[in-house]
Amino acid sequence: MRRLTTAVAAGALAIAMVSLASPAAAATTAATTAATTAAETPWLDVSADGYASFTLPAASVQAAIGQVSQVVIEGNFGPSSTWVEFGLTRRGDAWSGVLGPLKPGLYTYQVTGDDTKGLKDPTNGTQVASQPLWSTFFVAGDSASLLADAPQGQGGTVETLTYRTKAEERSALVWTPPGYAAQRPAKPYPVLFLQSGGAAGDWLDLGRAKQILDNLSARGDIEPMVVAISGATDDKELKDLRKAVGDRYRVHRDPARQAVAGAAEGGTRALRAALARPNEYGYVGSFSGLADDPGRLDAKDVNRHVKLLRLYTGNVTDPGYNATVRLTEALDRARVGYDFDGVNPDAGGNWNAWQENLIDFLPRLFRNVSDHGPSAGHGQLKGEFAPPAAGTTPTPFVTDDGFVTFETTTEFQDAQNVKVWANWAPGGSWLRVPLTRVGDRWRATVGPLDPWFYYYRLIVDRASVKDVSNPTKVTSEPTWSTFLVNGEAARLLSDVPAGQGGTVESMTYRSTVANQDRTALVWTPPGYDPDRAEPYPVFYLQHGSGQSYTDWVEMGRAKQILDHQFLDGDLVPMVVVMGNGNVSNFNQELLNNIVPATRARYNVSDDPSQQALAGLSMGGGQTFGVLKAYPGRFAYVAAFSAGFGSGAGVDAEAINNGTKLLRLYVGDQTDFVYPSFTASLPTLNDLGIRYEFDGVTPGPHGWDVWQKNLIDLAPRLFKR
Repeated sequence: MRRLTTAVAAGALAIAMVSLASPAAAATTAATTAATTAAETPWLDVSADGYASFTLPAASVQAAIGQVSQVVIEGNFGPSSTWVEFGLTRRGDAWSGVLGPLKPGLYTYQVTGDDTKGLKDPTNGTQVASQPLWSTFFVAGDSASLLADAPQGQGGTVETLTYRTKAEERSALVWTPPGYAAQRPAKPYPVLFLQSGGAAGDWLDLGRAKQILDNLSARGDIEPMVVAISGATDDKELKDLRKAVGDRYRVHRDPARQAVAGAAEGGTRALRAALARPNEYGYVGSFSGLADDPGRLDAKDVNRHVKLLRLYTGNVTDPGYNATVRLTEALDRARVGYDFDGVNPDAGGNWNAWQENLIDFLPRLFRNVSDHGPSAGHGQLKGEFAPPAAGTTPTPFVTDDGFVTFETTTEFQDAQNVKVWANWAPGGSWLRVPLTRVGDRWRATVGPLDPWFYYYRLIVDRASVKDVSNPTKVTSEPTWSTFLVNGEAARLLSDVPAGQGGTVESMTYRSTVANQDRTALVWTPPGYDPDRAEPYPVFYLQHGSGQSYTDWVEMGRAKQILDHQFLDGDLVPMVVVMGNGNVSNFNQELLNNIVPATRARYNVSDDPSQQALAGLSMGGGQTFGVLKAYPGRFAYVAAFSAGFGSGAGVDAEAINNGTKLLRLYVGDQTDFVYPSFTASLPTLNDLGIRYEFDGVTPGPHGWDVWQKNLIDLAPRLFKR
């Protein structure tokens, strides 16, 4: 783990943040006192493999923003780098949580309590000038190498340029390349005017423009140039900036050696300046620009003067996506030449996309380039994106390429905050995506999501609410709903063709432990024969804490997994029993109630070599309990996300002699059982118990992991 160092004193930082924040933000952070000033341990640790571990002292949070019932980390962690919320859990005297693994790149975050009380991490010295509550951290990796700091001495210089416009003083940031000499070099430098949709500093704080320029320059991938970065708001201000840059720096005055580009509103201004006055810039780049109606175009004039007009857009979550569709259609009609970088499938209209846009755009400036096509992996525009009209379809609405639109009913029209909480973080962790009010409903489009099984609930003003427009249900979690994104990776979780799968039916049995009638769900394979001479092997599959016998079907997709594996020829024909493990004595419940009831109703073997037992979390602990107390009763044993516990009194020889397969599974660092699980392995080793460890299954303590565990385990049962 590497620590994020504190660059400034936490107390001074807190005061600075309050003074720079909006009135509402300042009100929520003004209480940052000695509790946070004294914070010495960083609130965030980032591991080399991209896991972000947050640990916030509850006393510091309370001192800063008051008593709160929930704390989240807001950041660009969502699909397409969407701004989302990651909920922390109160454990003892701290709010904590682990998120990851995160892809290499720059991440931005702030702490928020009860939806409205914002707080900057006082232990993180990074700053975003335009967003005083934000902090950043960088996850290193080959795919983000151009975003890392260049080797010392190989970078350019950034300085502030002050200029006047409209009778007021403004400032821009100017990058000059290594070796730049203001004292009349042999020839002037070409110049790029790089526009921000907000503050000029955003291109440095969020866009990593200096790192990108430094690294590309060090590699020799760009022409030496001067780059003026600003948040100019109109053509007049941009004109005044151009004059100031020309007066201060040794740059070309020739428009053919000048370029303009920008992100969002900055891209819009760049486009309009170039298309309305094409003789002013030779190179133009629009990153998610919104100029869908360029007005009357003089194609001959544009094509004669503009050497490069290159357009960029993110996927359909980018507000500039539809505008780009309309702009390209207008340019095509007018026969204006342009390049299109293609649709970035993995990012919307945000700084993660614009960093990539800048990396692609810079090497094309002030030189001849033969490649005018899209970046690798980028796709074609497929027309404007338009989810169904409000109220016309159940939600969520899922496109073939994995974009999911959520829409509420009108019952929350007076709500203040509505979010959708789902398992779409890396590995299947849970993130909340804020919805936007559209009329008397709330909406959001999220994606693209990988093919898989997803579950979610609505969070309305901090209360969990069922999406009543979605008919799916989860018995043990009444506010949850589910949906499937189809694709080859999710094939085993999808329904098999009608009539080809096995059968799931209820089995009622008497529980002498609970003193009541209880229910199990039982899967029998296609062609199950109750009169078959050879009894079927039987697999007892248990749920976890807070769950019940329905969860492996409703959430674990056990029927779909077993159906597919049977039809694929990977599964020994077996009977699978999913019982209710919520009892005081599971050993008695299983052996005296569930097993006898199964044998009475189904044609299953009583031979231990033809019996298997597995469970997740609590069910995994119960499985270990049966293994310890009754070694050899089940020849095949597996535990998902559970620790073995104490080795006291364990008969290792009996376990080894009576168990053909003991296979263990666990999630990654985001699985809270991971520490206790890893602590169990030395116990097993010291006892000499033979076992197989599948290795870490990427993901948290959740169904994404346990579905994969069942997929791996089931084909291994009852085989030599």
